[in-house]
Amino acid sequence: MILEGRTLSASIRANLAARAQKVQQRLGRAISLCAIGSTEDYGAQVYLQKEVQAARNIGIEAHILLVNNQTPAADFLEMVRTASADDNTDAILIPRPLPAHLAATDYASLLAPQKDIDGMSVVNAGRLFLTKTWADVEALPAFVPCTAMAAMRLLAAHQVQVQGKEAVVIGRSTTVGRPLAHLLTCQNATVKICHTFTDLPRAVQNADIVCSAAGKAGLLQAQWLKPGAVVIDISTNWQNDRLCGDADPVSLAARDISYSPVPGGVGPVTLAVLLENLVLSGERKL
Repeated sequence: MILEGRTLSASIRANLAARAQKVQQRLGRAISLCAIGSTEDYGAQVYLQKEVQAARNIGIEAHILLVNNQTPAADFLEMVRTASADDNTDAILIPRPLPAHLAATDYASLLAPQKDIDGMSVVNAGRLFLTKTWADVEALPAFVPCTAMAAMRLLAAHQVQVQGKEAVVIGRSTTVGRPLAHLLTCQNATVKICHTFTDLPRAVQNADIVCSAAGKAGLLQAQWLKPGAVVIDISTNWQNDRLCGDADPVSLAARDISYSPVPGGVGPVTLAVLLENLVLSGERKL
């Protein structure tokens, strides 16, 4: 089974423009997004432009502040602080990767949680990790990292049973791996988090669900997995002039392993969830 994400993405996005219009009518202005992005990573910059254009297409007012390796940390922190304090800014997005000296700052503590649509602020991250059940997650007055939530919604859309299953998450980032592992436990999976020092073939051999966010083409080998497993391939890598994930879809299909394709799997759902959170930031302000 191919766990494609475009159908789910279209479903999530179907009524967002109408919802944004209702907020605009009551607020007296369009929902406003401030994106602070780096010019040092070409792929991230292209994706940010795509996100901003998608936001504009549903009636969001969006502008981008650019940073680079020469941007002083103090200037970057002031951007975050100003956007967080501005009553006319409803949502803030800070895509990664950032230049190392900016990523090392404590910018997440300056993010206003009600504007933090990708769930990276200290408050939103803390609220997420205090949850125990999926009902707790759904009741959160906070934003959950978009990619992690997109992976969970893709599993649900394709009716993949999570409760009682053994799940493996490859990658321990604060924006994908760790929040995704927590969300899986909230749906009663038994979760293992893998990283650079993990014996990966051994770690995944009995897994029912494998979520790979390592960002390394060819890392996850189909022969390591048991037939009938499900692979959520989150990574986007360039190899031989084409976009691919961490696993080879042909090899997965040959072993009767269900998988999400790259492109067309988690990616479009992530964008849809981000747009949904954008509209939600305006609705919550009302």
